[in-house]
Amino acid sequence: MDKSILVFPCGSEIGLEINNALKYAKGIKLIGGSSIADHGKYVYKHYVEGIPNIDEPGFIEAINKVIEDESIDFIFPAHDSVVLKLSQHRQDLKAEVLTSDQYTCEVSRSKKKTYELFHGESFNPHMYGHLDEVESYPVFLKPDVGQGSKGVALAKSQEEAEYHLEKNHDLLILEYLPGKEYTIDCFTDRHGQLRFSGMRERKRIKSGISVNSHTLKIDEAVKEIAEKINQTLKFRGMWFFQVKEDVDGKFKLLEIAPRIAGTMNLFRNKGVNFPLLTVYDRLGYDVDIIENEYAIEVDRAFTNRFKLDLEYERVYIDFDDTVTYGEKVNPYVMMFMYQCLSKDIELILITKHVHDIRETLSKLKISAEMFNEIIHITHDDLKHTYFKHDKKSIFIDDSYIERKQIHKEYGLPVFDLDAIESLIDWRY
Repeated sequence: MDKSILVFPCGSEIGLEINNALKYAKGIKLIGGSSIADHGKYVYKHYVEGIPNIDEPGFIEAINKVIEDESIDFIFPAHDSVVLKLSQHRQDLKAEVLTSDQYTCEVSRSKKKTYELFHGESFNPHMYGHLDEVESYPVFLKPDVGQGSKGVALAKSQEEAEYHLEKNHDLLILEYLPGKEYTIDCFTDRHGQLRFSGMRERKRIKSGISVNSHTLKIDEAVKEIAEKINQTLKFRGMWFFQVKEDVDGKFKLLEIAPRIAGTMNLFRNKGVNFPLLTVYDRLGYDVDIIENEYAIEVDRAFTNRFKLDLEYERVYIDFDDTVTYGEKVNPYVMMFMYQCLSKDIELILITKHVHDIRETLSKLKISAEMFNEIIHITHDDLKHTYFKHDKKSIFIDDSYIERKQIHKEYGLPVFDLDAIESLIDWRY
C-alpha cells in the first residue's frame, strides 16, 4: 500500500491530529495543504500553501491541480466547512474524500436539521420555535451552523434572549443543559456497522476545544444513542457526537460531526487510531480494533515549533550535563542526535569527561558509533582548538564559558540545553 493523502486545512487541530495519527504509518505519504501560512508548515514535511479558501471561485480547480501535482489518492478534510464542501463536490474531485455521504454531512453541519431529524427521541434537546414558547429560563442560544463556542450565549431572562436574538436572528433557542459534557468517538465500517464507540469527558474547554479530557466506560444510554444515530445517518469511517446532561442527569444531543476530532488522540493512545482505521476501510480492508483497558487523560497547552534560518552539516556536542542529565541520559538530546543521524549531519563528541568516555557511553547504552569522532580532552584543554572549519557547524554545551569562547573565536552558533527545542524538526 502506497497512498498519498492530502490533509486540508492541515494546520487546524484536526489536521495536526491526523498528522500525529498517520505520520509513522507504513505506505502513507502525508501532504499538508493550507490556504494561509499556519502551524501545518512546521509539522508536515510535504506542505502546499496558497490553496484558495473553499468559498473562493476556482477552489475545486485549484485543489484538483494539487491532487494532480502531488498524485493524491485521498483527501482528509480537517474543518467542518471543508467536510461539507468536499462532500458536496465529490464527483468533481480527482481524489476520494474521507468522510461520510453528502446527506449525512449536510445534516451534521446544521444543528437545526440535526434536531429536526431526531425529533421525538428522548435524547433530543427541546428546541423552541419562538421566545413566546419559553416557560422558564435560562435558555441556551447557539448558531445553526458553527463550531466550537462561537456565537453561543446563555440567556437568563427574556430580555437577555431578546438582546442576543436582535444581534443574530438565526440563533436557535434550546433548553439549558447544566450538566457535564461528553464526546463519543465512533468508527463505522463500509458495511454500516458501528465498530467502535468510546466516551470521554470534556473537563475543560477553551475556545470550543477540549483542552482537558479523559476516557471513561461508555454509559449504556449513550451507547444506545450512538447506535440510533448510526442507524439514522449513513456514516463511513470516523465520526463523533457530543452530549450533555440535562437538569435530571439525562444525556441530550449537542451535535454530530463526520470527521476527526482533535481529542481523538486519547483513544489513539489506547490503540484506536481513527484516521488509520478510516484509510484501511476505504481500501477495503476488514479491520480489527484493540482498545487497551486503561483510562487515560490528556491536557493541552501551547507547544513551540521553530524554524531557524540556519544550515549546518556538523554538530560539536559536550557530554557531561549535556548528553547526560545527572547520572542518566538526557532523552531530549538523544532525540536531537538521532535526528542528526537521520539527516546525515555529523556528530562530534567533545568532552572533558574524567572517566573513560567509551566505557561511560557503554554503561549508558549509548553507542560510540553514533559519533563521527570522539574527542576526549583534559580539563585544561581548550575545545575550540579541536574544531575543524571545512563544514558549517554548531556547538552545544551546558557551559556558558565554553559557549562564549567558541562564539568569540569562530562566531559559530552556540546552544544551551534550553535552546535545543529550536533544533528539533517536527515535519514528517
